[in-house]
This record gives sequence, structure tokens and C-alpha cells, in this order.
Amino acid sequence: MSFFYIKALHIIFVVTWFAGLFYIVRLFIYYAEAAEKPEPEKSILQNQFRIMQKRLWYGITWPSAVLTLIFGLTMLYLYGSIPGWLVWKLAFVVGLYVYHFLCHGIFKQQQQGILKYTSTQLRIWNEVATLFLISIVFLVVLKSSLSMLWGILGLILFSAMLMLAIRIYKRVRESGTKG
Repeated sequence: MSFFYIKALHIIFVVTWFAGLFYIVRLFIYYAEAAEKPEPEKSILQNQFRIMQKRLWYGITWPSAVLTLIFGLTMLYLYGSIPGWLVWKLAFVVGLYVYHFLCHGIFKQQQQGILKYTSTQLRIWNEVATLFLISIVFLVVLKSSLSMLWGILGLILFSAMLMLAIRIYKRVRESGTKG
């Protein structure tokens, strides 16, 4: 019975962690776009985005990542064995934590007023969490290596579609600012 309570808490914190990851990169994008505004608008917006980033990152995203890990490890302990699909899921989860730490690096840079990435680069970066989410959910639900193979092929196709959509969106935005 306690396994299901732990599982429910794990899912809740996975959801809040992903919400934080999705939103923090949006705030990175807005911060980068604010750099193109004239003063004083630039400073006002960037200061506000730094506050929002800090509250989101330390108030929701980091705590959710830690609690996801705690409840996930507890479930792993209670589960008792590690089936093949779970090994793959854990590999994607490790990749997701790497993504989280890389986002933390961007967060620290922007908190110091450093911009290393354009808004377009950050838009692409924003989709990485989506790819992890899709991979992990398919593995958890289907629990099959063959399904994982189809999932990876679908993921590659989905990634190509995302890149195309980002390019089209960029062209539409650029044509809207010229006219």
C-alpha cells in the first residue's frame, strides 16, 4: 500500500519539476529578448525576469527535482528488481538531471546579467525537456524495449518536426517585425 502513496508523490513531483523546467526556459527566452529593448524597458524587464527565475528555480523546480529523486529511489528500493525497460528509463532520467544542471548554468549566467544564448537557441533548448518527457512516459507506460525502439524513431521524427516548426516561427516573427 505504501508503494502506491510513494508512486503518487513521485508522479506529482515529476509533474511540478517538468512544469518548472518548461517555464524556466521560457523565462530565459524572455530575458534574452528583453536585451533587445531600449532602456529603461530593457533593465526593467530583465530585473523582473531575474526575480521570476529565482522564485521559480529555487521555490519549485529545485525542490521538485530533489523530491522526484527521493521518491523515485524509494520506489526503486520497494520495487526490488530492475527490469530492462526501467534501465532505459533511468538512463533518460539521468539525462534529464544533466539537462536540469545545464539549465542551472544558464540560470546563474542570467542572474549575473550574462547572455550566452540567443532567444532562438533557447527556444530549441526549451524542446529538450519535451523530448525527455515523451521518452520517459512511453517507456513507463509501454514497458517494452521494442516499443522503446519505435518510440526513439518517433522521437527523431518529432524532433525534426520541432526544428522545422521553430524555423518557421522564426521566419514568421522576422517577417512581422520588418513590415
